[in-house]
Amino acid sequence: MIILYTFISEEKHQSLLDRYLPVFSDDMKRDILRYRRWQDAQLSLLGKLLLRHGLRTFYNIPEVEIGILPNKKPYLKGHNLHFNISHSKDLVACVIAEYPLGIDVEYNDPKVSYRDFIFQMTPNEMQEIQDGMDKMKGFFTYWTRKEAAIKAHGGGMILPLDSFEVTNGECVIEDEKFFIKEIFIHKDYHSYMASSDPKIKNVVPLFKQFEGDIL
Repeated sequence: MIILYTFISEEKHQSLLDRYLPVFSDDMKRDILRYRRWQDAQLSLLGKLLLRHGLRTFYNIPEVEIGILPNKKPYLKGHNLHFNISHSKDLVACVIAEYPLGIDVEYNDPKVSYRDFIFQMTPNEMQEIQDGMDKMKGFFTYWTRKEAAIKAHGGGMILPLDSFEVTNGECVIEDEKFFIKEIFIHKDYHSYMASSDPKIKNVVPLFKQFEGDIL
């Protein structure tokens, strides 16, 4: 398993577009350029670049076609590999593994109030957050690990966060069991992975950060 990550930069935005847009198909170019905010466009661009680099460098796959499953989750056509991309604020991360999984990163935003999300929590989760010494850390832990599980499941926005609970690093979504693992990428972000494969509990990912060129 490899986790690649980088941070966006407004100063480098146009040079990134000029340099890297030509390597993508017309469909992917349109997907990147449909965003109005430079932040969203660059996050989309960098996520795709991290995936491309990871496949080429660590799995010897120079070109790949991405398909979309009925649940809208992307997959690699013709390869027994799986990937997932997540971004929050300035960070974008891409994970590639030999089994299906999801990753979620969330910026530790001090302006967020966990009380605004009470309707998305079960009573047990709400109580756990309120009883904790650091309520905001408890909230972001709750949020990030659940988002990772939803992404591993592939349910997307149609799956309510309060429809399942995470207990001892595990949860069940629509009769399927998922295992959740905390990872560290940056001190200002919460990061979790999830998979239906129990191997994720003991895996030690290889991390690769990019501060300059990706390709």
